[in-house]
Amino acid sequence: MKIRDLLQQRSKENFSLHDQYLNSQMVKVLKTIGFDRHYVKAQGAYLYDENGNRYLDLLSGFGVFALGRNHPEIVGALKDVLTEDLPNLVQLDVSLLAGLLAEKLVALTPESLDRVFFANSGTETIEAAIKFSRFATRKSKIIFCRGCYHGLSLGSLSATGDDHYKKGFGPMVPDFVEIPFNDLAALERALSQGDVAAFITEPVQGHGVWIPDENYLPEAARLTQKYGALFIADEIQTGLGRTGKWWAVEHWGVEPDILCMAKALSGGFVPVGALVCKEWIFSRVFNRMDRAVVHGSTFGKNNLAMAAGLATLEVLESENLIEHAARTGKMIVDALRPLVGEHECFTEIRGLGMMIALQFTEPSSLSLKLSWKMLEAANKGLFSQMITVPLFQKHRILSQVAGHGMNIVKFIPPLILTEDDVRWITVAISDVIADAHRGPAAVWDLGKTLATQAVRMKAGI
Repeated sequence: MKIRDLLQQRSKENFSLHDQYLNSQMVKVLKTIGFDRHYVKAQGAYLYDENGNRYLDLLSGFGVFALGRNHPEIVGALKDVLTEDLPNLVQLDVSLLAGLLAEKLVALTPESLDRVFFANSGTETIEAAIKFSRFATRKSKIIFCRGCYHGLSLGSLSATGDDHYKKGFGPMVPDFVEIPFNDLAALERALSQGDVAAFITEPVQGHGVWIPDENYLPEAARLTQKYGALFIADEIQTGLGRTGKWWAVEHWGVEPDILCMAKALSGGFVPVGALVCKEWIFSRVFNRMDRAVVHGSTFGKNNLAMAAGLATLEVLESENLIEHAARTGKMIVDALRPLVGEHECFTEIRGLGMMIALQFTEPSSLSLKLSWKMLEAANKGLFSQMITVPLFQKHRILSQVAGHGMNIVKFIPPLILTEDDVRWITVAISDVIADAHRGPAAVWDLGKTLATQAVRMKAGI
């Protein structure tokens, strides 16, 4: 079977196949908001449809494509693995490529972290972090933050602070305690009982791009140590240069006990996750020969994933992408900040590196307030689609709403954006926000479509 021939023969069946065999609701969503394109090529920060139209991808596969799509260095590394006839997943063996990637990650993560566990995804690394914390401390409680997102498998879902993802899947795993993000008093109250295994947090909350106060993470690390708990940093989205440093915790000089990563480590090709932790934690879990396989992942150390990880780290360093992300992200924020004062719905822009949020709130003028309330009555957070949809349809920029029920638009683009891309973004955002502020006539056609569909979805129609 030739994949190239198969793709050519059935090139326009993707939506019908998904509608029949996969998630038909996702197909409905894409068609409703006009995102139903037939992409035929991807290169760097761009997607191309069947008509040759180029799209700027500010979603980057939820942060997977930090290096852009189809980076030649990653492609070359994977070809090397495929053509060398290497032994793979022998299981009763130890992989050289896994050892090399672990060595590199230990060198790049905070100094106190020196053991690595490989998995297939971010949620698997969170599951491992929960298990390792409980075993190492002999305690059970896990503290997590409201609004956080750590994954959708049952353990990571239990640590996710958004009921939208939990509804109907309960009961959750016992002994998970939710506290507000960026609230040290609440954290200390939860820790003070002395029965907490770990506190887990994203250094910057992905759903909303909420950046903590300057002293929050350093004090959180101090408090966990004081009360005998572990500090888990979920860097699945924020790590590997996304915020303009290798790890977001570096902005605050924090060294966690456990650090989780995934997404960008894949180079955009092979799913991979990694947990890096302190020696004593790892040694307590794997403390005897008969416990050597007490926790594992069948495909976690496969050669393709390990090669993709090694190549990704090499590209991040050789192309100075982390420094580039810091500069370019600041350029985007600085270019868009003046719009905050010009438009009443657009109230804040914030970000670190290539993790940026545009926040919108209810306007005060009567005509805009009525339009806003119409959309919010249909579905909370619907106004933000008045930004993302025309960004895509009019300006060919792919972006996302920052979280369920939020009027926040989020950019997590590839780290490789150019100055031309920044201009593209600035012109497009200026135009779309201006259009959204022109009153009922400007929002009615699109708003009516989105609102009607939202009402139908609520009614189960």
